[in-house]
This record gives sequence, C-alpha cells and structure tokens, in this order.
Amino acid sequence: MFWYEEEVKRLERESTQITYQPQTAFYGSSTFTLWNSLYEHFQAFKPVNLGFGGSTLAACAWYFDRVFAQYHHLDSVVIYAGDNDLSNHRHPEEIYLFLFQLFQRLQERYGDIHCTYVSIKPSPQRWHLNDQVKYTNMIIEKEIQKRQHPYWHYVDIYDHYLGKNHRPNSQFYEADGLHFNTAGHQILKDILIQHLESLNIPK
Repeated sequence: MFWYEEEVKRLERESTQITYQPQTAFYGSSTFTLWNSLYEHFQAFKPVNLGFGGSTLAACAWYFDRVFAQYHHLDSVVIYAGDNDLSNHRHPEEIYLFLFQLFQRLQERYGDIHCTYVSIKPSPQRWHLNDQVKYTNMIIEKEIQKRQHPYWHYVDIYDHYLGKNHRPNSQFYEADGLHFNTAGHQILKDILIQHLESLNIPK
C-alpha cells in the first residue's frame, strides 16, 4: 500500500484547511479525486473530498483511520471504488468483503451514519472486465438489500453510462476511456444529489 502514501499525506494536510465542519465525505478513487467541481456541486451538503488517485477499496479500508482521523462528526459518506481492485486482479468477493469492512468501521466510528456505495461504472478502457464489474455490483446490491440496514445504501449508476449498443458511451469519458469528463460527472452529480436529498439529513 506504500504507493498511496503521498496521496494520503495530501489528504492529511488538506484536513487542516477545511474552514467548516464537513457533513458529507466522498471517499474513494479518482472518480472523486479528479472531480474538480465537487465542492461547488455539493455545497449544500458541506462536502469534503477524500478521494485519492488510483485507490482501491482495499486501500480505502487500509487507510481508513488516517484519512478520517480529523473528521469527528460526519452524517454521510459516499464511496466510489472497486474498478481499480478488479484491474489489479482482485476477485469480486474480495471487493465485497472490503466494502462491508469499511461500512462496519464507519458505523463503529460515527454511529448511525449514512454509508452509500456507488456502483462500479462501465468504461471503454476496461470493458474486458465488464462481466466482473456487473457481478461485483450485483453481489453488493443484493447484500445491502438483504441486510435492510437503514443507514447502508446502494446507488446504481451503471446503465446511465451506456449507449444504444449497450456499451460505454464515449461522450461521458476522457480520452483515456477510463475517467469521467465534465458530462460524465454531471450525470453522477444529478444522481447523487437526488440520493442525498432523499436521506433527509438535517442541514
């Protein structure tokens, strides 16, 4: 995990620069890290962007204590990670276990906190992993539904990024075929704002 060290140190430095008490943390990989307008889009939810580039769910679980050390009162955490795990040859079941470990640790630290997992997106560059992406999303969604935990949520974004041929629509991705462009983040923004509003968290 040492290759994430500089990114985690960056998050630790930035934690001292927040001028308000964050309410909603966005935790995960570059889908959040590269979202330059995240603070503007989610201003009403008092956000903090805790994404670190290239991270996996395994890394999110590993660095949890350090990344969240300075945030003592949160109402909601939105998590996006998993596609980098699959690219690193992790099995879907491993991703599943890392996620629920993370949910449990969030609950132990913050009590009744809304924990939302955003489904793994399809992407042109990693289309060869699509069956694993769909399977990972499916087992996580089913488990969250099965547990009926009032504070654990699943948000499915997968279909929103497909074209008429049921393959990733390139208009939502950067030239690398992996990361969202402005249009891709606009879709994610609309989905997540609707979800966060549905939680009725007091402002």
